[in-house]
Amino acid sequence: MKPGRDVSRLVEIMAALRTPVTGCPWDLEQTFETIAPYTLEEAYEVADAIRRDDMENLQEELGDLLLQVVYHAQMADEEHLFNFADVVEGVTAKMIRRHPHVFGDEHGDKPELVKGIWDRIKAEEKAQKAARRAAMGLEDGPKRFLDEVPANFPALVEAEKLQRRASRVGFDWGDPVPVLAKIREETHELEAELTSDQPDRARIEDELGDTLFALANLARHLDIDPEAALRRTNHKFRTRFAAIEDRAEATGTTLEAMSLDEMEAAWQAAKGAPQET
Repeated sequence: MKPGRDVSRLVEIMAALRTPVTGCPWDLEQTFETIAPYTLEEAYEVADAIRRDDMENLQEELGDLLLQVVYHAQMADEEHLFNFADVVEGVTAKMIRRHPHVFGDEHGDKPELVKGIWDRIKAEEKAQKAARRAAMGLEDGPKRFLDEVPANFPALVEAEKLQRRASRVGFDWGDPVPVLAKIREETHELEAELTSDQPDRARIEDELGDTLFALANLARHLDIDPEAALRRTNHKFRTRFAAIEDRAEATGTTLEAMSLDEMEAAWQAAKGAPQET
């Protein structure tokens, strides 16, 4: 089988990989559940290529992400649920339906007007979906206000989205200052658990989670993406730790043989370097 520029070739390749007896043993044993972590990983790698402005790598990572879509669609096809063509038809129909200002007669020449159209149509779709499920006897029970936020987001993203949705009905502080006070309150409670006579791991984890939740809330109030902020700090940590490795190599030693004071000195030198401003 030869490569091709048409997505149908990718669908054919995945079908071949999943064909019993002649297919790939590893691919054949996969399920939606086992592939889902790879789907998330590929999405993050796409975001990383964009962050690094590496367009060659972005092309590759987009291909890997597309493969994930084809993989899930192939498994669904095998169970007679839907196929890749159904996925494409569904998303094209959704885009046309949600953009009547482009493909229809409505007018939306400003971002706020477009958002209003988008929100209205999403609400209509939600009501129609609920009606279909009810007609099929698939009621999911009473919906809670926060059920709109999927629970399978990365925890930091989920926290920010939960807080943002709760704020829509007024459950929020008006500015960042009270959030800072909440962070201090949570860190004090965490410290109390850590320094108690009988530290309890479950309570420590609970207080740490509360602290992280409050930090995510502060990021939202400051209009800062907490994931982006943490990624930037991760990058700084990588750079500064690499400087420690460089110091070890320059002095003919190893990371394992360096003292903590030596590591700290190299860290501080890297921290004060011009590129670390």
